[in-house]
Amino acid sequence: MNNYRVLLYYMYVPIENPEEFTAQHLKFCKDLELKGRILIAKEGINGTVSGTIEQTDIYMKTMKEDSRFAEMVFKIDVADSHAFKKMHVRHRSELVTLRLEDDINPNIVTGNYLSPQEFYEAMNTPDTVVIDARNDYEYEIGHFRGAVKPDIKNFRELPDWIQNNREMFEGKKILTYCTGGIRCEKFSGWLREEGFEDVSQLHGGIVTYGKDPEAQGKLWDGQCYVFDERIIVPINQTEHVIVGKDHFTGEPCERYVNCGNPECNKKIITSEENEHKHLRGCTHECRVHPRNRYVSEHNLSVEQVNERLAHINEVVVN
Repeated sequence: MNNYRVLLYYMYVPIENPEEFTAQHLKFCKDLELKGRILIAKEGINGTVSGTIEQTDIYMKTMKEDSRFAEMVFKIDVADSHAFKKMHVRHRSELVTLRLEDDINPNIVTGNYLSPQEFYEAMNTPDTVVIDARNDYEYEIGHFRGAVKPDIKNFRELPDWIQNNREMFEGKKILTYCTGGIRCEKFSGWLREEGFEDVSQLHGGIVTYGKDPEAQGKLWDGQCYVFDERIIVPINQTEHVIVGKDHFTGEPCERYVNCGNPECNKKIITSEENEHKHLRGCTHECRVHPRNRYVSEHNLSVEQVNERLAHINEVVVN
């Protein structure tokens, strides 16, 4: 048990010939038999990989022997198996997609770093607003108590949303957070460039906050969404408040699935019972979609599909 580990890491550092480095790094990871997802750009590296203790030790040691990554911090979770099915290393123009006209270099401008305990204390001070810098589905399964949920579907929409809602943040002490810290590095820097003066970020992100012996994940409600096979991980060590709501009933729930319609693929929170009841379709249109993956996975006949639709009072299909 727990013979595997999951590594989460990033570093903003110039990488010359990133495409060439991407190919080399993919071979290195495959030779080590790691699995995971790594993005490489001219501005740095961002990755999550899983492997045995020995494999991950070799990976971290080798990376730190490279002067570019000598100071890289690895966030480590124990596991009883791989957290990924395959190994992907891909070149990207940006590590996190903001698509700004004038890009932000976090090594030049970024928000103040706060340790988990400092962040916890800052959340309790007057005139402070906490902004969740993640996607909506990440917020819905868990977030800091009282945090602002921007009305966005993905990270690149965040700057426009802030501009359209500046009055919420003018004159406030701004705290921002994300899963591992990489998105906040750029987002907090962008906030400062836009004239917000008092901007701080949770150093190391939510996953570091959850392991901190002082903060102990306090004031975090729900679970933390992660981009691997685990899907969610616990954060609060002192209490567990469920904030996720079943897509179909609104009941407390902390189980994510992707909509069965491949053209939709929306992440929805639902119980196993309701997944079966609703054919894993987030809407009627998705339930009756001719390529609904739930229907094909379970080899359901038209009659069986109609029976379930009738059970939830929807129009049957021909």
